[in-house]
Amino acid sequence: MKKSSIRTLTLIISTFMVSFFFLGCNETQKTKNPKTIVSLSSFALYDIAKNIAGDTIELVNIVPFGVGIHSYEPTPKIMAKIEQSNLVLYNGAGLEPWLSSFDFKNRAVGMGDYIPLRKLSKDEDHKEHSHDGHACSHTVLDPHIWFDIQNMKRMTNIITYEFISLKPENKDLYLLNRDRYIDMLSQLEKLHQSKLQSCKLDTIITDHNAFSYLSKKYGFHVKTLSGFSPDVEVSPKDIIRVMNDIKKYNLSVVFFENFGSDKSMKSLASESNVTIDSLHPLGNITKNDADLKRTYEDIMKENLEKISKALICQ
Repeated sequence: MKKSSIRTLTLIISTFMVSFFFLGCNETQKTKNPKTIVSLSSFALYDIAKNIAGDTIELVNIVPFGVGIHSYEPTPKIMAKIEQSNLVLYNGAGLEPWLSSFDFKNRAVGMGDYIPLRKLSKDEDHKEHSHDGHACSHTVLDPHIWFDIQNMKRMTNIITYEFISLKPENKDLYLLNRDRYIDMLSQLEKLHQSKLQSCKLDTIITDHNAFSYLSKKYGFHVKTLSGFSPDVEVSPKDIIRVMNDIKKYNLSVVFFENFGSDKSMKSLASESNVTIDSLHPLGNITKNDADLKRTYEDIMKENLEKISKALICQ
């Protein structure tokens, strides 16, 4: 073989080996540095995380859009995704009973451990339930913490620093995004204060009480058909009680939540000659909400408009 041919062959082999070496390094690097995964149990947490992280973290919404959060049961596929997650962020306070027995492989943070939780009084949660056939009326913690915008600010700070711990190289980006999100929350809070500061009525009626944080902060009351739980069976006594409340508080509208059945509330509205409308509980969003890319801010504003109108606010 001629020397020139040998040199050419040697060059080709050398080039191939160098390319293979760098390709192997790149594959090893990918294996060593997989994308950071964070799983979240509620829409409010997802909305915060999406705004803070952008596309730097893979976010997994544990409860699929369109599914009610209270009765959800995670699939094996979701459970495997949670297992792979570097961080799991959940609400706590009993909102996700399906997480109570889960053995988290990595860090898991329950927001209820860091936020002042409201205790519903017997008046707020009028529906007594039973244990072993005995009625009880113990205090219930309200997990709907996202309806207090100050809680949203607290959760935004918690999530931001959790993300910085996971990916410190993005610290400046996360802090900038946090400031923007908290500014939005501040403007949203001012809007609520303005809209609800002067109202002729002080009571709304819903099918179940997901709004106690909101009502407590802005000075109105929530009367309900089923109390705190959306799954409690409604009795004729409940219907009569709420019909009396409609007359007592001179109401012209009753609300149902868009993740539950509106059958009972429609019947009640018809019997009482009032209109019916929906309020969004915000534990999760519907598939239509997701398609329209609706945000926490969008839904809170829509709820506010409906509540302020029902209360005849100036």
